[in-house]
Amino acid sequence: MIGSPSSLLEFGGPVVLLLLCISVLAGAIITGKVLQFWMVRVGKHISVRKAVTQWRSGDRTAASQNLLKDRSLSAALVRSAMDALQALDRQQLSLQERDIREERLREEVSARAADRLFALASWLKALDLVSQVAPLLGLFGTVLGMIETFQSLQESGSSADPSTLAGGIWVALLTTACGLAVAIPVSVAVTWFETRLEKERATLEILLTGVFTAGPAK
Repeated sequence: MIGSPSSLLEFGGPVVLLLLCISVLAGAIITGKVLQFWMVRVGKHISVRKAVTQWRSGDRTAASQNLLKDRSLSAALVRSAMDALQALDRQQLSLQERDIREERLREEVSARAADRLFALASWLKALDLVSQVAPLLGLFGTVLGMIETFQSLQESGSSADPSTLAGGIWVALLTTACGLAVAIPVSVAVTWFETRLEKERATLEILLTGVFTAGPAK
């Protein structure tokens, strides 16, 4: 029976060793992504929503100032849009010229938001690859183990011991279990990260639209 990680590697062979290395790499990526999401406060929008409400009600200076201490991604993007729009308001521009500059500004802020979200999505493809490859590696190890087991059975001929055959089969199935043990939590993590990103993308679009559709300051 398997009593320790060393015996697991002994029974599972190189496929289990490879899965172990992949799991360590996936764990490091997941830890890094959690820290990255936490640092930019993904999903934290309470103060930003309040600032956008202030902005639309006409208290624009206070709305921008209230976001200075907010370290979230949404606060940085919304505050930059507010500051740029206030700079436009201070310029003597015709209505047509202001509309052109505001549209350019909106495109710049949208591009900046897309770039930041793309950075947050980095390495998620690698995790998705791990969740797909790990079960296949486990299955591959099982197939190799079954081939070896039945080859030994053929060489034993009529003197084959059924217990030896059963032992060879469960050892072969061990790699499939290891592959699934790696793939399942990684798949859950990928889904969680992607869901948070989709919500962040939708919220950013709503917040920035609220800022740009408020109209010029009165």
